[in-house]
Amino acid sequence: MIIAGHNMKWILKDIRFWIVLFFTVRLYGITNPPIEVGHNWRMTVVNMVARNFSEIDNTIYYPRLDIAGDKTGITGMEFPIFNYLIYLVSEIFGYQHWYGRLINLIITSFGMLYFFKLIQRFFNSEVAFNSTIILTVSLWFQFSRKIMPDTFSASLVIAGLYYGFNYIYNEHKKRHLVNLLLFSALITLGMLSKLSSACLLAVIGLVVVQKDISITKKTTLSLIVLICLIPVVFWYFYWVPKLVETYEFWHFYMGKEFTKGLSEIYNNVPAFLLRFYDSALKYIGFVVFCIGFVGGFITKNKKILSISIITFLAFSVFIIKAGLNFSHHNYYVLPFIPVMALVAGYGITLIKNKKLGIVLLAIISIEGIANQQHEFRNSKSNEYLIGLESDLDKISAKEDLILINCGQFPTPMYFAHRKGWIDENRNILQEGYIDSLKSKGLKYAVILKGTFGDEIDLKPYEKRIDNMDYSIYEL
Repeated sequence: MIIAGHNMKWILKDIRFWIVLFFTVRLYGITNPPIEVGHNWRMTVVNMVARNFSEIDNTIYYPRLDIAGDKTGITGMEFPIFNYLIYLVSEIFGYQHWYGRLINLIITSFGMLYFFKLIQRFFNSEVAFNSTIILTVSLWFQFSRKIMPDTFSASLVIAGLYYGFNYIYNEHKKRHLVNLLLFSALITLGMLSKLSSACLLAVIGLVVVQKDISITKKTTLSLIVLICLIPVVFWYFYWVPKLVETYEFWHFYMGKEFTKGLSEIYNNVPAFLLRFYDSALKYIGFVVFCIGFVGGFITKNKKILSISIITFLAFSVFIIKAGLNFSHHNYYVLPFIPVMALVAGYGITLIKNKKLGIVLLAIISIEGIANQQHEFRNSKSNEYLIGLESDLDKISAKEDLILINCGQFPTPMYFAHRKGWIDENRNILQEGYIDSLKSKGLKYAVILKGTFGDEIDLKPYEKRIDNMDYSIYEL
């Protein structure tokens, strides 16, 4: 019994046990289609691109959406490595809505392990353990299984940093090349997948100023970062605008001018702060983060202060570029949450009563998970979308262009498995609007009656299908 109890205590202290446990917990509802209330629109955009790789053209640098009307749908967006992984899995097992959930969860779980190892290297196992648990139950808890590239991207960068610092601090020259190759590949793919994750690379600046590291290693690592930025800059600042200009379809948000972004932040400070004290770690977690940050000043812990300040300054560039959008979308704060989790994890270690620290960690976990459990269930009001494609198949061909009154939400078009236009009722009802689209090939209109759109009558067009959720008109 004593041996068994000792083994269980050892297991509970092993971060790998908790990573596997939280991985298993988040498998609940993993095969759900992307129809939960939160961010279904963003997830269906990812899936649209993946499905089009499978059905139309698998050229990775020509991502395309289904909401560009009679155009090709090719447009500029994040480099679609995440979408491409979904496509590759689909080529083996056949397309399903949920593959992106599992891919993201797997990559992010490995990211948690690298996060632990990275912190353990610079602090200790206690700080690393606390920080990893806090990161796991933070906003990452739900987004690590959403079909979105944010936590996927940040996890790749974190893993890359681990290998980068392995090169810096590992004396075994035989491993230098492997570490540098993994570092460069992972941070490049991470930044390409989501540009905002680049803020985490700011910690490399702290290495450059350390006197006990050789000039050769500093120079090598810095040069590799600059080289890795070349494809990132090329993609976002040349190729994305080129695709938009060539194929005449804009979708990807590239941010605002700095002056406008700063003005929007200044005029909406409470909404911006909400993303840090509410969305990121929730309230108790944020209080512990504050304890860790203030404690860093009191204990003169230069590592904690330097990491948090330099990454926040780098992240501030993305906040300003996002402007008001930062306050509107909680997932914009995801790249900075690992830093907040580190500071909060350090804050718990400052509590002398270890049992109290464990209780506090448990409370943070309960609060975090309890506030996100609703994201693991389908939205009942959106379930009707699952049958939309089969109804359209009864009266139309896959290549027929359609119109849906879902405003700017692409979710219904994704489930329709068609291409065409999405718009608001007030525009659809304008005289000559439908005729103008018919001249471009529009064949059917789907008028939603509940979520995403309100019912309107398209007389004198024939209503081919009519139910409580939508009507389908032949035009």
